[in-house]
Amino acid sequence: MKQDYYEILGVEKNATSNEIKKAYRKKAVQNHPDKNPGDSAAEERFKQAAEAYEILSSPEKKAKYDQYGHAAFENGGAGGGFGGMNMDDIFSQFGDIFGGHFGGGFGGGFGGGGSRQARVKGSNLRIRVKLELKDILNGVSKKVKVKRQVRAEGVTYNTCSACNGQGSVMRVTNTILGRMQTATTCPTCKGSGKTVNHRPKGADANGLITKEETVEIDIPAGVTDGVQLKVSGKGNDAPGDGIPGDILVVIQEVQHERLKREGTNLHYDLYISFAEAALGSSKEIDTLTGKVRIKIEEGTQSGKILRLRGKGLPSLDRYGNGDILVHLNVWTPKKLSKDQKAFFESVKDHENFVPNPSISEKSFFEKVKDMFS
Repeated sequence: MKQDYYEILGVEKNATSNEIKKAYRKKAVQNHPDKNPGDSAAEERFKQAAEAYEILSSPEKKAKYDQYGHAAFENGGAGGGFGGMNMDDIFSQFGDIFGGHFGGGFGGGFGGGGSRQARVKGSNLRIRVKLELKDILNGVSKKVKVKRQVRAEGVTYNTCSACNGQGSVMRVTNTILGRMQTATTCPTCKGSGKTVNHRPKGADANGLITKEETVEIDIPAGVTDGVQLKVSGKGNDAPGDGIPGDILVVIQEVQHERLKREGTNLHYDLYISFAEAALGSSKEIDTLTGKVRIKIEEGTQSGKILRLRGKGLPSLDRYGNGDILVHLNVWTPKKLSKDQKAFFESVKDHENFVPNPSISEKSFFEKVKDMFS
C-alpha cells in the first residue's frame, strides 16, 4: 500500500501551500542524491517526496486526493504519480523551488553537486482541440499536426567551457554582510551546459530546426471545456542532451444542437402540444448513444422534468455517468381557427380546465432544487 502523501512530507491535512512547499524542500535537501551518493533508500525517499509535492502543491489534485486518496490517480486518472520519471525529470520539474538549477550543483551546497551536468527543458507548445459531446462521452484519440523545434541531423555539441557543463556560474558579490556567493544562469550556453560545435545548414544558433510532426493525443472521457492535458516530451527539443518540452492541450467543447451540458448532466428541452399533455403520448428524443423513446403521462404539466439516468456524461474521475434531464414544455397555439376557439370557449369554465394544483405538485423552485440534487 502506498504511503500517505501527507505522512511522506510530514505535514497535516490542513497545511497551507507554503507549509507544504517548505516541508518538501526540507525532505528534498535531506535526501538529495548529491548529499547521499550511492544511497538508494535516500534516492527513493527523494522521489516519494517529489511525487507527494506534485499532488499536494496543486489545489485541484490535492482536492481529489483528499476525497479519493491514491485511487484518484490510478489507471490513468487525471493527475500525477511519477511512474517512470527519472531523476532528471524531477530536477527539471521542481528546480524552481530552490531558485536555481535543482540538481545542477544544488546551489553549490554539496560537494558532489559539481559533477552533475545541467539538463535544461525545451519550451512547451500549446494547442487547442475541439471536441463534440460524443467524443467526451467515450474519450477519443486525436491526431494533430504540430510544428516543433527538433535537433538538426548531424548537429554536435561541446561542453560549455564557461560553466563546465553546469549551466550555471557562481557570482561573488561583496555586501555589508560579507562576501555572498550565488549561482546564476550561464550567459554563454543559456543554461544548457552545451555550445554548438557543428551546426548543419538551416539550423538555428542552438542547432535546432522547425519540423512538422503528427502527434497522437489520447483524450480521456469526461473532460470539460478549458481543461488542459499534457503530452510529455512532444514539445520543443532543448539543445544538447536537454529534455524535450511538452504539448499542453486545451480542450474546447463544441456546443451540441439540442443537448446543453451542466457538469456530467445534460439538459434537453422538449416541446409538446396541449393535446399531448392532456391525453398522454410518447416521444423520441436524441441522446449521445442514439434515440430513446419516452412516455408522457396523461395530464402532464408544463415544466415537468423527466430524468434518464446514466444517459449523461462520465466524470473525469470515472465515478459513474450523469443523467439526461428532459424538460417538458407545453406549447400554447398562437392562432386558433373559429371551431377551435369555440371549443375552448365551451370548456374554459369547466372544472377540469380551472388551474387547481394539488399539494403534491411541486413549485418551480422545488423543481430547480430537485434538478440539482
